[in-house]
Amino acid sequence: MKKVSVIIPVYGVEKYIAATVQSVLDQSYKEFEVLIVDDGSPDRSVEICQQFTDPRIKIIRQPNSGVCAARNTGIRHAQGEYLAFLDGDDLWLSEKLEKHIEHLENSPSVGLSFSRSAFIDEAGQPLGIYQMPKLKEIAPPLILCRNPIGNGSVPVIRREVFETIKFQDDPQGNAKDCYFDERLRHFEDVECWLRISLKTDWQIEGIPEALTLYRVNSGGASANLLKQLEDLEKVLEKTRSYAPALIAQYGKPAKAYELRKLARWAVRLKAAPTAVDMTHRALSTHWRMILDEPQRTLLTLGAAYSLWLLPRPLYRQIESFALKMTGAAQKRRILRDRSRQLVL
Repeated sequence: MKKVSVIIPVYGVEKYIAATVQSVLDQSYKEFEVLIVDDGSPDRSVEICQQFTDPRIKIIRQPNSGVCAARNTGIRHAQGEYLAFLDGDDLWLSEKLEKHIEHLENSPSVGLSFSRSAFIDEAGQPLGIYQMPKLKEIAPPLILCRNPIGNGSVPVIRREVFETIKFQDDPQGNAKDCYFDERLRHFEDVECWLRISLKTDWQIEGIPEALTLYRVNSGGASANLLKQLEDLEKVLEKTRSYAPALIAQYGKPAKAYELRKLARWAVRLKAAPTAVDMTHRALSTHWRMILDEPQRTLLTLGAAYSLWLLPRPLYRQIESFALKMTGAAQKRRILRDRSRQLVL
């Protein structure tokens, strides 16, 4: 069996980290190492990790440098032929690694395998809705505008892929091999996946199951919305340096779709003025999105204005009904896609 290196950056996740690590130890695929990268965490996160006695767990310490630096540190220490990433507040279903290794072993041209995700709340309870990205024919425009990989706890990647895209950088004053751009705090995933898609021959492909449980954590999220836009601009500028045609054609749509996504996050945070503002900015940046994706765009606009204008009890009733309907439809689609995959 081929070894998987599971890299978990740890910073300020003492409420969640025990469950996160346990979800790795519970994997049906057993040939793995767990690299817990302590990114100068100020709480009891690492102390909690030290209570696990499984010999496959290794704790690596570094001064606080951000999630990209922690992932890069993990990659440099990894011994596995496959690398998987898990944020310290997310969870995996027990068959996560097994499904991805099977996918990669049966698909020699695929370098990055990803899955869908199910949303959970801060208490770990399912919200009944899912990230439902496109799974095949993942091209650079789709990565830039939609990021089908979805979040950092989803992908399992061949080690060779990272060897192909590594670069030298010295963000902390000492040159070293880097894979994720440590100068970014947001969109570091998108930037990395773009380099894989644009600079290598490896394919990116998904499997239909929702194997990652992505925690919706409201702490500090609203304050980060504008910072996310700033980092998107950095990613566009960096990508423009080696793929100018892509950015010329898709730069504005990428900004618009990100603004729409941030509007939906603002709705979840019950920040009505921000949600309305983000939706307006999205439409003014790329008005054709209402023609290209009318349902999603109008639903976002409707949710933002409903939150702003309706009495809160009525809004909660409408929101609850909409989430139940959306989740049921998404679950049916997951089951249908999974059945089709089994037939193939």
